Amino acid sequence: MPKLIYLGVIRIPTEKAHGLQIMQNCEALAQAGYDVELWTARRFNTAQMRRISDPFAHYGVTKSFAIKRLPILDLMPLARGNLKIERGFFYVQVISYIVVMLLRMLFTQADVYYSRDENILLPLSYTKPRVKLAYEPHTVRPSKMGRHIQQAVAARCGAILPLTGKLRDDLVAGGASADKMRVVHDGVRAERFANLPTQQAARTQIGWPQDAYIVGYMGQLKTMNMDKGVGMVVDALAEVPDAYIAIVGGPDPAAQALRQRWLAHGLPESRFLYAGQVSPEDVPLYLRAFDVGVLPLPWTPHFAFYTSSLKLFEYMAAGCAVVASALPATQEVVTDGETALLFPYDNAHALRDALQRLNHDTPLRQRLARNAYSLVMADYTWAARARVIKQHIEQCQRLAQQNDRAVQAD
Repeated sequence: MPKLIYLGVIRIPTEKAHGLQIMQNCEALAQAGYDVELWTARRFNTAQMRRISDPFAHYGVTKSFAIKRLPILDLMPLARGNLKIERGFFYVQVISYIVVMLLRMLFTQADVYYSRDENILLPLSYTKPRVKLAYEPHTVRPSKMGRHIQQAVAARCGAILPLTGKLRDDLVAGGASADKMRVVHDGVRAERFANLPTQQAARTQIGWPQDAYIVGYMGQLKTMNMDKGVGMVVDALAEVPDAYIAIVGGPDPAAQALRQRWLAHGLPESRFLYAGQVSPEDVPLYLRAFDVGVLPLPWTPHFAFYTSSLKLFEYMAAGCAVVASALPATQEVVTDGETALLFPYDNAHALRDALQRLNHDTPLRQRLARNAYSLVMADYTWAARARVIKQHIEQCQRLAQQNDRAVQAD
């Protein structure tokens, strides 16, 4: 069985979405036929995450791969919230991880070295065969130095697996080989959404009102200090009579600010449903209780072109109707009027109209939900994604070997 090592300077478990993405990806790659090891960093964790003794159970994945925690120099607790100091300490984390990783790699062999992090893959490309390096980029780096490193890694890796078509195009424009590219959107673990209760049963279990029209948002309210547009949902719902908003995620201060914004519209606090951060295994239950899952991302280069949102796929898998801002990355997955309702990203009135329409048109809401569910289960599961990844990596390795033989023959 070919061996794959997944590399990341990450906390596992973590309250952030990338932890779920990576754990489900590793499970799917193991099921696709790899012997998988996940090399994380031994970092200080939050009090909530330290209470989790079994990350596999926390994320609801099988113990089909191994987790190894590399010791690193983690000074982050000393930063005490100072962003400039945190940034410096983050680089200390990365550098110390790379040093320990390279030392361990002296005694480790694998068929694939896989990472989302170009800072890891660049030094590794000097010690391991480049054809064995697989790069899953999630954005185009904004700084000149970051782009230079990213372009170097794209040139040196054997296979590249960008999350969106625009990301692929930008990497190719920067000099990467299109032949090494295969777009692989994020997805869902189908088993997490099997045998879900009815919406009524889910609401009973959670304690939410049965007959309410509930518009829900799941996840972090900010990413990389970028707001994710939920305030506009509050403003839009202020004009949708009797609608409820449900927020499953956080952090608490951001959610409480939204609560105050809700109350400032004169809306009753009873219609502001805040669940906070829930465990990944409970997320499908909460999503099942939504009527509509909303993805109101604003226009930034990251959200517009490079985001493959986990929540979008999970809304679809839970049977929600989806309302999302019409950004190019989102439109690579869903189609307006068929699998979602899309609205101009900066237009609260259009968002209000979409939410109002779904409140009054139950058949439309049900049709969108059915179509979205069929699409995600057919095309966007982690299992299907892992098979594509494995096929692409193997194809790239075969082509590289053929090219090497051709060069030797000449």
